[in-house]
Amino acid sequence: MIYFDNSATSPVDPEVLEAMLPYLKEEYGNPSGKYYSQAVHARQAVEDAREKVAALLGKHPEEIVFTAGATESTNFIIKGFLDYQRYYGNGKTRVVTSKAEHKATLNVCRFLNGEIYSNQDATMSFFGENPRVDRGYQAAFVDVHEDGSLDLEEFQKAVDDSTALASVIFVNNESGAINHIQEISRICREKGAALHLDITQALGKLPVHKMDLDCDFMSLSAHKIYGPKGVGAAYLKEDDYGIPPISALLHGGEQENGLRAGTLCVHNIVGFGKAAQIALRDFEENSRRIQEADEYFVGRIREIPEISLTNPSPRRCPGIISLRVDKKDFHNERFIKSVSQEIAISTGSACSAGEPSHVIQAMGLGEYVNKILRISIGKNTTKENIDELVRILKENI
Repeated sequence: MIYFDNSATSPVDPEVLEAMLPYLKEEYGNPSGKYYSQAVHARQAVEDAREKVAALLGKHPEEIVFTAGATESTNFIIKGFLDYQRYYGNGKTRVVTSKAEHKATLNVCRFLNGEIYSNQDATMSFFGENPRVDRGYQAAFVDVHEDGSLDLEEFQKAVDDSTALASVIFVNNESGAINHIQEISRICREKGAALHLDITQALGKLPVHKMDLDCDFMSLSAHKIYGPKGVGAAYLKEDDYGIPPISALLHGGEQENGLRAGTLCVHNIVGFGKAAQIALRDFEENSRRIQEADEYFVGRIREIPEISLTNPSPRRCPGIISLRVDKKDFHNERFIKSVSQEIAISTGSACSAGEPSHVIQAMGLGEYVNKILRISIGKNTTKENIDELVRILKENI
C-alpha cells in the first residue's frame, strides 16, 4: 500500500510516538493536580508543548489554547468571538467566509445563519424548503475563482461595517489554492473586522513561522504534521492587556485559562509539541522534498492525456494536487475502490466523504465532481512511490 492521502491525515512520526509513550505509562498525572510529581511533570510537559507549537507559528506561548483539533478550534473561535461581540462587545453579528472553506467553517457559519442544527441536518419541509431560524447572526458566503482562491472583489463588498469576523482558509484542502492573506487582512482592517485563518493545510508546507500573518485567530491540527489525531490548537492574538475576551465553547473547569474546559489530553499534547518541533527543525528539508516530489509527479502526469490539473495556478501549495480525469466512463469513487489495495488516494476532503465536493462545485466544475482525484504528497513520498502511482493510473484510466 502506497499512501497518497496526507491531506486527510499523516502517519505519526516515530519521534512523536516515542515522546508520547511515557505519558501513557508512568507520567499519567492530571496537569490540573497539585504538588505531587506526576501532576507537576504533566503540567510542565503541556507548557513545553505549548512553547513548541507557538514557535512553529512564530507566536507567543500565551496565545496558544489546546483543543481536540482544528474543527473544535474553528467552532470555538467563530462562535465564541461572535457571541462575545454580540452580547458584551461592539454588537456586530456578521461573519464572512467563502464557498470553498473546510466543512468546519462552512457548517459553523450555516448554523449561525439559522440554516442547520447538525452536520447531517434532518430538518425537512413538505413544501420544499427547509425551515430557517433566527439565531441573531448573519453569514455571507463569498464566491471563489476557478482555482479555489477567494474572489477578493466580492470579499471586499461582503465585509461591511456590520462584520465582526471574516474566516478564511489559508491553503485550500482540496485544490491547494493559496489565498492572498495580506490583501484579505487589509480589507478586514479597513472595516474593523477580525480575521480568522484555518492554517491546517499550510503547516509544514509553507513557512508560517516566518510570515508574520496579520490575523487575530488561527486553527490548526496535529495530525496533518505527523502528530496524533484528537489534538489541535487555537491561536488567539494578544493585545497590550493579554488575550481579548472571547466566549468559551466548552464550559466547566478552568483549564486553558478558562477558555476550554476539560482534563487536558497530555500524551496527545506532548505528541503535538514534538510534531511541531520536528516540523520547524526539518522545515527546509521537508519542504524541499515535497516540492521536488510535487514537480516530479506533475511532470509525469503529463504522460496521461486524459488527466489534467484541476488547479494549474502557480499559487498552489506543493503537495496538494487535484486531478481531473476527462474520460466519459470514469467515476472517481469506483476507481478509488478498485485500486484501494494498492494506493491510498481520495476524491477530496475526508470530512466530505460520501457527497459531491462543494469545493469543486464552488470552482465552477460541478459537472466534473465525479471525475476528480486528490493526490497529497508527504515528507516520506519517494520517486518510486510516484512512479508506481503513475503506472496504476495509466493501467486503470
